[in-house]
Amino acid sequence: MTPADRAVAAFAARFPGQPSATVRSPGRVNLIGDHTDYNQGFVLPLAIDRTVRIALRPRDDDTVRVWSDHADEWAEFSLHSLARGSGWSAYLQGVSDELLKLGLRLTGWEGVIISDIPPGAGLSSSAALELGAAMAFAVVSGFEWEPVEMALLCQRAENDWVGVNCGIMDQLICATGEVDRALLIDCRDLTRSPAPIPPEVAIVVLDTGTRRNLVGSVYNERRESCETAAKALGVPALRDLDIETLESRRDRLDPVVYRRARHVINENQRTLRMTEYLEGGELVGAGHLMQQSHVSLRDDFEVSSEALNAMTVAALRSPGCYGARMTGGGFGGSCVALVGAEAVAAFQTEALERYHAAVGLRGTIIPIRASSGVSFELLD
Repeated sequence: MTPADRAVAAFAARFPGQPSATVRSPGRVNLIGDHTDYNQGFVLPLAIDRTVRIALRPRDDDTVRVWSDHADEWAEFSLHSLARGSGWSAYLQGVSDELLKLGLRLTGWEGVIISDIPPGAGLSSSAALELGAAMAFAVVSGFEWEPVEMALLCQRAENDWVGVNCGIMDQLICATGEVDRALLIDCRDLTRSPAPIPPEVAIVVLDTGTRRNLVGSVYNERRESCETAAKALGVPALRDLDIETLESRRDRLDPVVYRRARHVINENQRTLRMTEYLEGGELVGAGHLMQQSHVSLRDDFEVSSEALNAMTVAALRSPGCYGARMTGGGFGGSCVALVGAEAVAAFQTEALERYHAAVGLRGTIIPIRASSGVSFELLD
């Protein structure tokens, strides 16, 4: 049974009749470029074939009534009496609020949400849910879908309603992803350049089994440090600095703030070089950049964890691995590895064994492929 079929079946189990449409919204993995997006820098993510699926149909009132298969619970709210809260339904209400601010006439809908994106694994299940909800409203309300505008809207929902001061990467790649390609995104002007994944390698996600909550983490604190550095150094954003200028002005910064800035500046350069290496098939060089990125996130930005460090080491010591690093906001979740296609099976077995031996936890391999952005299908 396909994911769309599973969503339709889940709908039929909880509502009389059939849905009128299904929505598909992908998660993402970031190859390199973490904590650079809110510094107006560069990122290199890909949308993945793990998705949020929504089966839905319009209602004749202003109510949204949804069942979440993962949370095993209902959420119901009126579009004219939104209330801030927590949990997965906050993302739906935040998106609703931002759409209403545009003056759109929204139609209520009812449906079910299923997902095979592990929540909290650093694969952007929240952005997938946000874009999926926005697309559901577009389907039932009939407004024009503009991917970049909707990505920005969903980012505002996460910033202002949920309380995570994230950058644009997650929402933009979920909206605009391409099959078999990563996208180099300039987070200042939102331009996107495709970076094909060489056929001789696979992108492997390794879930540590540990979780983080970005609302309750020091994610927002890291962004504040970056903004403090940019202000002290007289630039609009850290994207506007090179490492030589940072070093010449480091006496203006607190040592911790200096390290945060050093990560961002170096990470931007690594991301640009990574794109060139992938385009040229220079896999050894690409792998080295991933390793440098992890060390920088661990030591300068301090967003790694014991589990993420152990999984990265386990991956690097396993067959066929060119490079590995933590991916996402940090503090838990997943690593991503660049692995020779012929060595994937042996790599997966050995990496998980090494990880378990190091920390006593059972990790999980998540096979992925670069996929297209959010979409919908009307049903007969």
